[in-house]
Amino acid sequence: MIRIDNIHVMNFGNAIRGARNPMNSWARMDSYYDDEGNFVLGDNDLSLASRLAKAGSDHRKFLRQVIVSLDILAPLYWWKEFDTYKVGTVANSCSTMHKIQAKEFTRADFSCEKMSNGALAVLDSVISFMEAERLAFIETKDKAHWHNMIQLLPTSYNQLRTVTLNYEVLINIYKARRYHKLDEWKLLCAEIEKLPYAKELILLREIDDE
Repeated sequence: MIRIDNIHVMNFGNAIRGARNPMNSWARMDSYYDDEGNFVLGDNDLSLASRLAKAGSDHRKFLRQVIVSLDILAPLYWWKEFDTYKVGTVANSCSTMHKIQAKEFTRADFSCEKMSNGALAVLDSVISFMEAERLAFIETKDKAHWHNMIQLLPTSYNQLRTVTLNYEVLINIYKARRYHKLDEWKLLCAEIEKLPYAKELILLREIDDE
């Protein structure tokens, strides 16, 4: 499973102004903020941005200045793949080191929607053992119980992270992951498609195919 919340896109205005620096073409800027405070790319700016985006990473440096912040709740097995994207990303996560003992372990803490009945039975057994270790650690403060929780924690355990990245990173994610076998990637790519000007600036292969 994956849950994506609190999506914010920032710095479009500064990015497009910087995109005009090489040709000193600031006079052609026609973007503005609408009545609701949303940034709107004008026809001139959108045309330039789209051309630069399709021209390749050397030409679309301005997209590295379009910042996206979002909260993602996803299993550890997915986060291991996401951590491939190190350049241009920052993430603050809920800490298993400090807070693993803070709440009861339940099946809802794990991505297990596609497990067979047999696998669920194994997971339930692990959850039961880890909950017993959690309670024992709270009572005794014996770190042996804490180590049992940390080292036995399944990769299906869901972790929340607040992530900051940019449109260039999203181009790479979308290109590489939109047909991935994990549904979490497909759902993230579906959210990417909804971002402002995603069609013109992120979904570049689809534009080229039109």
